[in-house]
Amino acid sequence: MDWKQYIHSDPKILLGKPTVKGTRLSIEFLLGLFAAGWTEQQVLENYPTLTSEALRAVFAFTAEWYA
Repeated sequence: MDWKQYIHSDPKILLGKPTVKGTRLSIEFLLGLFAAGWTEQQVLENYPTLTSEALRAVFAFTAEWYA
């Protein structure tokens, strides 16, 4: 997956933390939700601007960044 379509970093948004494009939701925040036991369905219901593809991009970004 090409996560670059969904993830970006802008120094004016959350001090440059990587976020999902078009949101102020950081990768760190979203991973924290999953670590706390949230399901994909719960995340999508609570943050309707997200898509399943954007969430997959979060994991692809993380896998590449920390590999």
